[in-house]
Amino acid sequence: MYLTIEETAEHLSIPESQIRTLIQQKRIRAIHDGEQFLINQAQFSTHFEQIEKYKQMIQDYLNEHIPEDIDVKDED
Repeated sequence: MYLTIEETAEHLSIPESQIRTLIQQKRIRAIHDGEQFLINQAQFSTHFEQIEKYKQMIQDYLNEHIPEDIDVKDED
């Protein structure tokens, strides 16, 4: 499914100007049909999977139990 720049910006929750910049930098693949740029939505599926993976990794790290340091009770 192809999206316009406006639809892509809404889909990714970022400004349209940033989408245009990413297209110019060739970080987002797009085709120009003579009037507008069309962006294939499928290229963002791995992006969202990676975001979810990193969110889970951060949550696991924050939930990790920190063992009590054995030197804490040792007072000279």
